[in-house]
Amino acid sequence: MLGGMIFTTRCAGCDAPGAPICRTCRFALVSRADPGAPEGVLVAAPFSGRVRDVLLGFKYRNRRAVAGHLAGLLVNRLAASGQRVDLVTWAPTSPRRRRERGFDQAELVARQVARQLGVRCRRLLERDDTGPQTGRSRVVRLHAPGFRAHPRVPAARILLIDDVVTTGATLRAAAACLRGAGATAVVPAAYAATPGRAVGLERVA
Repeated sequence: MLGGMIFTTRCAGCDAPGAPICRTCRFALVSRADPGAPEGVLVAAPFSGRVRDVLLGFKYRNRRAVAGHLAGLLVNRLAASGQRVDLVTWAPTSPRRRRERGFDQAELVARQVARQLGVRCRRLLERDDTGPQTGRSRVVRLHAPGFRAHPRVPAARILLIDDVVTTGATLRAAAACLRGAGATAVVPAAYAATPGRAVGLERVA
């Protein structure tokens, strides 16, 4: 013990001491509630209640230990969909957000998903620094951020991961960029969706 202080791991969702995600919050994450995602997007949970608390803890309180659990939920959803992927990548956050947090939450989950699937994970996209989507209205979110694909995007089925999907604009833009650069197919996914259905997202078979 240092100076009488005890350092305790706390739950990302409710801040209870113990595991990175407590039992109650784990049950909330595997809820069967309809996540309300845009059509064609694989989503693990709705962005509400305890799920929202866990994700906010992950993004804004540096609770990185939950990345593996979120990845497991996405892997389960992918298996249930019957879809096969060859490679995992992610829709990167804005450069400013990455500098502020010191990490990209979608990248952490994407790398864990790839590890659990036993496939490669590669950074294939760069995001134009047009500012984050967080806090913008639904109308503004329909105007997607710009992406640039890295050279030599493989002709493969790519699992594209974002953190929270609202209108699907970010995933649509990122998926179109990957397909235009040579991807055979893109499977868009997010570990949460905000309530209310939005514009559909075409999934290439």
